[in-house]
Amino acid sequence: MKTVQSHDLAQVARMPATMESTTTTTTTAPGSMVLVTRLSRVVYRRASEAVLGMSLKEYMALINLRDQTNVTQQALGDALHLDANNCVLLLNALEAGHLAERRRDQADRRRHIVELTPAGREAVERGDRALESVEDEVLGALNADERATLHRLLLRALAAESGSPKA
Repeated sequence: MKTVQSHDLAQVARMPATMESTTTTTTTAPGSMVLVTRLSRVVYRRASEAVLGMSLKEYMALINLRDQTNVTQQALGDALHLDANNCVLLLNALEAGHLAERRRDQADRRRHIVELTPAGREAVERGDRALESVEDEVLGALNADERATLHRLLLRALAAESGSPKA
């Protein structure tokens, strides 16, 4: 929990960061992880299949395939934090929708390489546009500079978690 100097948390959320320390009463606010979790739930609800044209999980898989080449089925499952069975179910759905395809790895026939299809690339582009509108709804209280700062901080936190270089 963090201590926030304010009598109204909603008021603090609307204040510029430089003004937060000028209020006088002390209120306990939820910690950052609670807030990130709450925000992720809002995004999950608003980024529905009707909005994205696919499930958020499918969209996340396609984004991963767009951003990386020669992704093995296991690496995709690891990146999405899915066990092998759920990864197979997800890939079955993506293949049924002609959004992705699996092929045997020529270097190791036991592995499958998963690739984005042209239809999958188009679906990701539509999903990107739809998610921009969700982002505008969810982060509407933040100005462009605050959104950029939030994005940069989230990238840094995720890079540290995954052990990759800092953004």
